[in-house]
Amino acid sequence: MDMLPDVTVTAPDGTVLRLRERPLPMVVYFYPKDDTTGCTREAQDFSALAAEFTTAGISVLGISRDTPSKHQKFIAKYDLAVALASDEDGSACEAFGTWVEKSMYGRTYMGIERSTFLFDRDGRLAREWRKVKVAGHAAAVLEAACAL
Repeated sequence: MDMLPDVTVTAPDGTVLRLRERPLPMVVYFYPKDDTTGCTREAQDFSALAAEFTTAGISVLGISRDTPSKHQKFIAKYDLAVALASDEDGSACEAFGTWVEKSMYGRTYMGIERSTFLFDRDGRLAREWRKVKVAGHAAAVLEAACAL
């Protein structure tokens, strides 16, 4: 993937968002599930840096396959400042290659690989992070985004 895929996702209020119509540069991060330990920490970390991303002119969008109503509850529960969107049909996950086979406790299943993508002003992929470890990740993304 060299360019921002032309896919749509759904905002918590039900609005359909076309990624190519969002402000650039942009960070798109995929996470497995609302209100789980790692995903909550990641959303809180990006939220804590939201003002710095905004000041740098960089939009941030977190995507999972949770429903818009679940996103609303997640945002309210943790007072998140980062935009979230739903990919209920999995089309965005497919386009970004984040829907992968995973395994836990000897069981294999399909799920979202925690991944982050940074797109420049022209919608070109500037950097990607796969199999993300949450600790320090949002700060590393901000640093890379500010260096564009």
